[in-house]
Amino acid sequence: MAAHHYWTDSETLECVSVLEEVPNTATFCFRAPSGALFDYEPGQFVTLELPVPGGPLYRTYTISSSPSRPLSLTVTVKAQPGSLGTRWMLDHLRPGMKINAMGPGGSFTNKGDPSKKYLFISAGSGITPMMSMTTHLYDRGDDVDVVFVNCARRPSEIIFRERLEHMASRVPGIELRWVVEDKDPFKPWTGYQGMLNQLMLGLMAPDYLERDVFCCGPEPFMTAVREALAGLGYDMEKYSQESFHAPVQDAEDVPEDSLPEEGATSEIRFALSDKIEKCAETDTVLGVARNAGLNIPSGCTFGVCGTCKVRKTKGEVHMVHNGGITEEDIAEGYILACCSHPMGAVEVEA
Repeated sequence: MAAHHYWTDSETLECVSVLEEVPNTATFCFRAPSGALFDYEPGQFVTLELPVPGGPLYRTYTISSSPSRPLSLTVTVKAQPGSLGTRWMLDHLRPGMKINAMGPGGSFTNKGDPSKKYLFISAGSGITPMMSMTTHLYDRGDDVDVVFVNCARRPSEIIFRERLEHMASRVPGIELRWVVEDKDPFKPWTGYQGMLNQLMLGLMAPDYLERDVFCCGPEPFMTAVREALAGLGYDMEKYSQESFHAPVQDAEDVPEDSLPEEGATSEIRFALSDKIEKCAETDTVLGVARNAGLNIPSGCTFGVCGTCKVRKTKGEVHMVHNGGITEEDIAEGYILACCSHPMGAVEVEA
C-alpha cells in the first residue's frame, strides 16, 4: 500500500464545493489536486490568498473540518458589513477554482489537553474551531464530555445546528446549549434567550469549575465571558480563547536598551529584490517593505496568524508577537514582518 503524503502550502487548493449555511455564511470545501491528505490540529487556521480586484488579499480563517477527516479541508466564513475578502468568496469563489493558502497555524486547540471535560463557548462564526474540536472528539469514538454553548442573533442563524444536533443524538456526551437574542417570527423558541450571563452558565454547566473552557467570538463577547467566569471563581489558567483581532498587549520584561528608539535610524536590505531601504527603528519590516513596493503576504498584522513570516539573514530585530511563530522558527532565523522592528542594519529574504 502506498504511503500517504500530506498537503503543504506550496500546493494550491482546489475548491470542490460551496455550501450555504445561514445568511451571508458559507462553507467552502477544498482538496489538494495531488490527492494529499490534510494534517492539522483541531482549532487551527489557514490564510487564504484571495485574488480580489486590485491585488491579492490575505485573510485568515479557522478550519471548520476535523483532521480526523483528512481527505478535504473546509473553512466556514461569514461576511460582516464592509467585508472585502469574505464578500469576494461568497460572490465569486466556486467549485473548480484554485487559490493559494498558507498554514495551518495557531495554538488554539484542545489536542494535547489532558482534560476530558470541556466547555466550548462561542458566538456567531466563532463556532468554527468548536465544530472542528467537537467533530474530532466525536470521531475518536471514546467518551466525549462537552457542553457546547453557542450564541446567535436568532435560531435560524445558528451555524452547524443540524450537524451538531446529529452528533449529539449519536453519543451521550455532547450537550448543546443555544442562546439567541431574539426568536424567529412564528417559530416558538424554548431555549435560552437574551445575552449570555453568569446565571445561564451555571444552569448550562453546573460543573463548569471542572471543565476546560475554550472561547471564540467577537472581542466584547469574549471579554464578557472572561469576566463572568472570573466572577464565578473559575480558574482562568484553564481558559483559552481565539481571536484574529488585536489582543490586549501584556507588559513584557524587555530591557529598555533593546526597545526601538524614537528618532533612531536603521536600514533593511531585502535580499531577493536587492533593495536597501532607510527607515526608523520604530518602523516595522512589513511597513518598510510596503513603502518600497514589495509584497510580503500579511494577514492579521499583529503577530497572530504568521502569514508574514520571513527569514532574517543579518542583524537584529525587536519582535513582540502574539503566538504566530514558533520558537523553532525563531531559532532558524525567521521573524514576523508585521511586528518586527529593525535594530540597526538588517537583511531579510524578501
